[in-house]
Amino acid sequence: MSTRSRLQTADNASRPVRSAPAAGPARGRSAPAADPARARRCTEALRDIAEDCTVVSESLLLNAYSADAPNTELLQLLVNLRELVDEAVGVVVVRQRAQGEPLAELEPTTGLTQDRLRKKYNPASVDRALAARRRPRPATPAHSNETATGAPTLRHPRQRLAAALTRMKEGSGHRQRQLAVMMDIDESYASRMLSGQRTTHWKYAKTICEACGVEPELMKPLWEVAAGVQPPETEDPVTYLRTYLQGLHYAFGSPDPQIILAAAQHALSADDLDRALHGPGVPDWPVIDRLTFALQSLPNVARPLWRRAQSAAENSPTDTHS
Repeated sequence: MSTRSRLQTADNASRPVRSAPAAGPARGRSAPAADPARARRCTEALRDIAEDCTVVSESLLLNAYSADAPNTELLQLLVNLRELVDEAVGVVVVRQRAQGEPLAELEPTTGLTQDRLRKKYNPASVDRALAARRRPRPATPAHSNETATGAPTLRHPRQRLAAALTRMKEGSGHRQRQLAVMMDIDESYASRMLSGQRTTHWKYAKTICEACGVEPELMKPLWEVAAGVQPPETEDPVTYLRTYLQGLHYAFGSPDPQIILAAAQHALSADDLDRALHGPGVPDWPVIDRLTFALQSLPNVARPLWRRAQSAAENSPTDTHS
């Protein structure tokens, strides 16, 4: 053995032997610390995406029943729906982590490993995607307002508002020309507003209400939904939902309860109808769903209003909003 080799051997022998660190309990990467605030945000985002899926699915259904619907438009709706589903999957994955639950539970359903789920749907990227996303708007069907069976299809919010304003005009005895003069607009412009062909500004809707002796506040939620305006933060969500439903009822001609119950195929009771329109409290979603359908409105438009009202009722010191 060389002198250099003997010196290295002696040096190694003189060094203290370092024992390996004691193995402690393995920390599971798939079950991070819970983050209740993030979990709540994910739950709200998931509800929004679920509602958006309903909007896109309804547009797809309406177009699928039209023989004239372009294939490019149908394909775009399918792509939009696929993107919404992927967004929802990301939110659920982040929600699972925020709740302190292991990602291993999601492996069988997604077909992805924990590491892949963690990398593909990390909280920061999901948060950025949610902040940048734009919600779809309900689409008006391109085909006739009558289906092949002759039954009326559901009306766009702008059409519901136009129906309410037209009913006011006819009930008051005012002529279209008179209302146009009061609004200081051309009669043809007023005609397009009253037919639902043009967006109605609130100042014009308010003028028509006041001229025809109808309380403008009754029409305010109907107009805000048609214009895509978010409900005011100061407005009681329970009252807002009821006023919106009362506006739909007015636009439908204020029919007797028996007519509405028949239009709902008796899936509603008289008590359900009275509670939805006048209270107390907030009925379950199936009641609002069937009522808006019976009033020829799009149920998915009312859903966010119902959700706000339900949340307000749950958080209210009392369970009743009379």
